[in-house]
Amino acid sequence: MEVMDTKTETTAATGTVPWAIRGELILNCNCTVFCPCVVSLGKHPPTEGVCMAWAGVRIDEGHYGDEDLSGLNVGLMLEIPGLMARGNWKAAAWIDERASDAAFDGLVNIFSGKAKGTTGLFRLLVSEFLGADRAPVSFETEGKTRRLIVGKAIQGEVVPVKGRDPSEDIVVHNTEYWMGPDITVATATKGRVRAFGRVWDFDGRSAEICQIDWSGPEIRK
Repeated sequence: MEVMDTKTETTAATGTVPWAIRGELILNCNCTVFCPCVVSLGKHPPTEGVCMAWAGVRIDEGHYGDEDLSGLNVGLMLEIPGLMARGNWKAAAWIDERASDAAFDGLVNIFSGKAKGTTGLFRLLVSEFLGADRAPVSFETEGKTRRLIVGKAIQGEVVPVKGRDPSEDIVVHNTEYWMGPDITVATATKGRVRAFGRVWDFDGRSAEICQIDWSGPEIRK
């Protein structure tokens, strides 16, 4: 397991480096219906009491300080024992093997919450960061289907739930959800995790698609 060096960065202390990411995030969890956290903001429990989820991030444009992050992908695993807002999360990250050493460190800072800003809540809610590793991370889009493959750890595929007008996705607009204000309601046609002793199969369970525009150390208004 390759983990981030936690020493202070040579140019600036962690948590003071300006960063930004624009792209798309997909997520699949074990909720039997659409995840209640989107509108309850973590105040309603997951439909099965605990939350287990994988996620993928496609970075269309991004930087961490002077390091370009554009074109890289990230895979995530999350385990939350109850109400999201109560914390005690466990998390792990897989960073695109194409990332430079500086990009790897920057992305681990971002997704562990150490970089503050939009993902800074991870620093407060994640009690155990299981680690970060380099891996081949593939994020593909074919029509409305999104696919994430992270080495042998994650095999995921999500599609929007069909509405009355099949040409329009079902979207929850104007939320205060941390990922973004507009969340496309989706479902997983494949959702398999084999990592850190977890063996999860969430085919047919809740999924989300979200366009992301994140930054730090301060959250843009």
